[in-house]
Amino acid sequence: MIYQYSYDMVTDDIFLQLPELAAGSDVFLKLEGLNPAGSVKLKTALSLIEDAEHRGLLAPGTPIIESSSGNLGIALSSICATKGYPFTCVVDPNTSGTSADHMRALGTEVVVVDHIDANGGFLASRIAYIQQRTAADPRMVWLNQYANQANPRAHYEQTGRSMLKELQQIDYLFVGAGSTGTFVGCAQYLREYSPETRIIAVDAVGSVIFGTRPGQRFLPGLGASRPPELCRPELADEVVLVAEPDAIRECRRLARDHGLLTGGSTGSVLAAIRHYAAGFPAGSRIAAISPDLGERYLRTVYSDAWVAERYGVLAF
Repeated sequence: MIYQYSYDMVTDDIFLQLPELAAGSDVFLKLEGLNPAGSVKLKTALSLIEDAEHRGLLAPGTPIIESSSGNLGIALSSICATKGYPFTCVVDPNTSGTSADHMRALGTEVVVVDHIDANGGFLASRIAYIQQRTAADPRMVWLNQYANQANPRAHYEQTGRSMLKELQQIDYLFVGAGSTGTFVGCAQYLREYSPETRIIAVDAVGSVIFGTRPGQRFLPGLGASRPPELCRPELADEVVLVAEPDAIRECRRLARDHGLLTGGSTGSVLAAIRHYAAGFPAGSRIAAISPDLGERYLRTVYSDAWVAERYGVLAF
């Protein structure tokens, strides 16, 4: 297949079956990392930019700014490089150095905000920085993934639709929550076209998205220290909170048993399925979303020294 633009190279129909994760049930892991931007966020990024273009907010050379823990920043960097928009990505110390280097290599200005907010995270601090920058430069456009309906729309129109098309029947969907765009978009689609599907939102211990107690977190991608405006908690039949060490164990197990490196968000989703495993009715068809692959986390999730420094020595 020949494409004109790299951002059109979205792979939306690849699943890995994990028969051992829930005995008597079929588990299908939707792999979203097999595109040029390396994550599900390529769809989000393109939707955000095209929405801004359609609304007349962007002209040639218009500077764009966004907050990201890594993956959306990389996806936006790729698209902005292609379209000629100067891009500034606001990250925090939990963003992997590999992800930051990736963005810089694509011409992005990367700003690291290290002021901890009131909930023990960095999101509110990142957003405050963006508000300062846009006030100083009225030409600068903040795409605002946390409140922009173009975010979940991408996953209603693509991710949710492709899952149901390929799998035909989904009894359970396990999906991680960060900006909540993927969760909301997929849940909206399934509520409309597969209302019998039970939707399980997966969040991190220490995240406040669903009103739980704040706490320190080190893995990027899942969870937030500020509830996103997009979030619709009523779309979830249940919320499962996963501790970061459990997410890391699942990442290591998947690498060991299936030869596949994935990020911490995938590990969290798999840990939530394992938590549920005994309660699935026989013959259940379970879909789970893997937002990205694991090369960006070799110095974190897959580093014994990094893990031990933050969580102590874990048994794998």
